[in-house]
Amino acid sequence: MRSAMAKHILVKTKDEAEKLKERLGKGDDFAKLARKHSICPSRKRDGDLGEIYPGQLLKPIEDVIFKKPLLKVHGPIKTRFGYHLVVVYFRS
Repeated sequence: MRSAMAKHILVKTKDEAEKLKERLGKGDDFAKLARKHSICPSRKRDGDLGEIYPGQLLKPIEDVIFKKPLLKVHGPIKTRFGYHLVVVYFRS
């Protein structure tokens, strides 16, 4: 079965997500930003979502995780929870 591993940062506004993405583009550490800014419980794990299988997450997030390039910051992605920045670091 296909699987992937990803990290994400979840924030309430698109503006906040875009500012964080800009900081990441300038070299800020993803883990530090996730711990400080994410509203998801995964922030305690530096934003790490662990091993993910199809059907576990919301479709917009899964589309990024299983279809977009690895090791690139994707987003902001809007869901009912807020705006996500996602980095996929492994896919099988």
